Amino acid sequence: MKYIVLVPDGMADYPIKELGDKTPLEAARKPNMDFIAQNGILGRIQTVPALLSPASDVANLSILGYDPQIYYMGRAPFEAANIGVELEEGDLALRCNFISASEGKIIDYSAGHISSKEAAVLIYFLNKKLGSQDIKFYPGVSYRHLLVIKNCGDFQIKDLECTPPHDIMGLEIDKFLPKGKQSEILVKLMQDSRQILPEHDINQVRIDLKENPANMIWLWGAGKKINLPKFKDMFGVSGAVISGVDLIKGIGKTIGLEVINVPGATAYYDSDILAKAKYAMSALKNKDFVFIHVEAIDEAGHNGDLRQKIAMIERFDQLVVGTVLNSIKRLKNFKLAVLPDHGTPISLRTHTRDTVFFGLYGKDVIPGGFSEFTEKEAQKAQIHFEKGHEFMPYFIGQKALPITNQASEDKT
Repeated sequence: MKYIVLVPDGMADYPIKELGDKTPLEAARKPNMDFIAQNGILGRIQTVPALLSPASDVANLSILGYDPQIYYMGRAPFEAANIGVELEEGDLALRCNFISASEGKIIDYSAGHISSKEAAVLIYFLNKKLGSQDIKFYPGVSYRHLLVIKNCGDFQIKDLECTPPHDIMGLEIDKFLPKGKQSEILVKLMQDSRQILPEHDINQVRIDLKENPANMIWLWGAGKKINLPKFKDMFGVSGAVISGVDLIKGIGKTIGLEVINVPGATAYYDSDILAKAKYAMSALKNKDFVFIHVEAIDEAGHNGDLRQKIAMIERFDQLVVGTVLNSIKRLKNFKLAVLPDHGTPISLRTHTRDTVFFGLYGKDVIPGGFSEFTEKEAQKAQIHFEKGHEFMPYFIGQKALPITNQASEDKT
């Protein structure tokens, strides 16, 4: 049996007036996802537990079968794992965003989606100016980077309050600076970066080109060394993960999935998602399970860009879902699941914890009479995973379906 999971990050949304009260998914042309709904089943899934934030790390851990309430130790350690940074006991890892700040507010959580090449130069500059034996910056992809502070003692993630920058666009920076244990050093690094980054040549060029500068760092997603059980030990199948972001690749690496790096996978609108699908199908020759994550739809939600969100949904349907459906025709035994990890509504520009939904197609899946792959159609589903991490044992065939007759009242 071959298992394929496709995750269009942040795809779920709310009805939008200018679309005639349709969601972007309802407005998009998506024949391949509709095929899955018509020839398979839809179900609902709560990927984010009540006491945790609706972040991609939490939601994707759930989808992969790991209870975040047990295993979640912060976001940054997963990103550290992917870029090969070995954390030791007492180390504190943080996500380090390049942002654009103006008049005391965050105006761009991604510094104009700065290129990885430009960002690497700025990370080197930060290490030279602000780094030390115990403070080290590491380059990642585009605006997403890593900071490790050593010798922080017995640190718990609940001891430190940090806010994701994409949640506070246009708001006062000073109201959302880190609070709690170790916050003083984080605030100082952030404030110091705001003094030195604006004068760097790269930012001067970006300003001349009318691009948002990377004039400050934003630290969040704190975590410490993690150790998760391996996916194969839990579910009995070997697997691989494909994504353009360090976070998802780091989760995969931590749980023993092979990380397949796809040329051209940028995690933005220009990402070569067709290549992702092709690499995934090739991996299934030797693997039992493949997990494909597509970030660009979520980025459109954060940007509040309705046109791009619809366009990215349509590209995902055509280039990823369509390619996978065409390729699996040669397989006798397979299961294919498509599901967003969380919603990123255009109206909110941030993640929600609403119940999302999945489509399932393949061996032993009896069509459930659904007409299309949409939030509204999924409300008819009788299958509901109240605990998201219980989806994977069902998908792999270890547990029975959770069927309920109560319709969901969630918006997505």
